[in-house]
Amino acid sequence: MKKLVFGFLAAAIAVSTLSSCGYNSMVKMDENVKSKWGTVETQYQRRADLIPNLVSTVKGAAKFEQGTLTAVTEARAKATQMTVSADDLTPENIQKYQAAQGQLSQALGKLLSITEAYPELRATQQFSDLSAQLEGTENRITVARKDFNDAVQIYNSKIRSFPTNLTAGMFGFKAKGYFQADAGAATAPKVEF
Repeated sequence: MKKLVFGFLAAAIAVSTLSSCGYNSMVKMDENVKSKWGTVETQYQRRADLIPNLVSTVKGAAKFEQGTLTAVTEARAKATQMTVSADDLTPENIQKYQAAQGQLSQALGKLLSITEAYPELRATQQFSDLSAQLEGTENRITVARKDFNDAVQIYNSKIRSFPTNLTAGMFGFKAKGYFQADAGAATAPKVEF
């Protein structure tokens, strides 16, 4: 009888200890990070979906540098091929994903800066609409990346804090990667008049 009571008491202590170890909160935080990652991917996909229409509009309205249009198309292809599973958000994978998206951002920036030389293109309604949608999408990407980084910061802090770090190690919770500022973001662009 003593063994049975001792067994129930030990089980109750084990359940109580595990319930206060933070496992469930780590699972919730991990799911939140995955959800935020899905939002990031959705916004980048929205941008990728706008690009063919933008390239088509530019190509149809101006005798454009074929190299610029090709660079945008190739960068889009690379960016859409690069995927990171929500279960594998390591710092290295986030950097690779960000690099692919950064190349697309640079190619788009070059395309849009060249369009400045074509006032008739900039005056078309289709180009104006696509530019506004692209600008809105870039803003959504910025917000989604910030929300993702905030969720990762909360998650990473939780799994590194004592005593939940013991539970995290036991159940395989690993730190997630952050989005970093794009290369050259610290340098202000030079404006000349």
